[in-house]
Amino acid sequence: MLSPRAPSFISIADYLQDELSRATKHEYLEGQIYAMAGASKNHQRIITNLVGAFMVHLRNTPYETFASDIKVRVGDLAFFYPDVIVACQDDTEDSYYTEKPVIIVEVLSKSTRRKDETTKKRLYQTLPSLREYVLIEQDIVDVEVCRRGQGWQPEHYFMGDEVTFAAIDLTLSVNEIYERVINDDVNSFFRGV
Repeated sequence: MLSPRAPSFISIADYLQDELSRATKHEYLEGQIYAMAGASKNHQRIITNLVGAFMVHLRNTPYETFASDIKVRVGDLAFFYPDVIVACQDDTEDSYYTEKPVIIVEVLSKSTRRKDETTKKRLYQTLPSLREYVLIEQDIVDVEVCRRGQGWQPEHYFMGDEVTFAAIDLTLSVNEIYERVINDDVNSFFRGV
């Protein structure tokens, strides 16, 4: 009987080098790499809505917005690809990751929910620069914001509410975040308005 093969350890240097030539993005966690799955249209709509609003608001400031293809480095433990990042310009000399995000947004899906709500949340909150960690549902309407200044206690926002991203002094309506998203909560809200 064959025993299962133990996963091999990959160094950070090898991961970063290999990631440049891979067709599929991979995240890195404590020496192991994990392939990332594709995203739905609703997932992309939420990302696009946030990136657009953040970019317009942050024009002529030292902050930049990135979507999905830039990694966040968490010490020597992990490299993740958040859905949306706001970081200060030139926070690292590396062109492919940031170490000092002020806002991280993850759009939840069935395949990523557990990791986003546990492992990533715990590790992201160790980053001294991070002020807000945001989890957004794509299949229902729920925007969860965890703020450093409030002990990372979650606050939830729904259709008709406004969300303040205090780290960048921007307030958006939940309706704007979910613009063009198709799910039962969004449809019910607009039928009732």
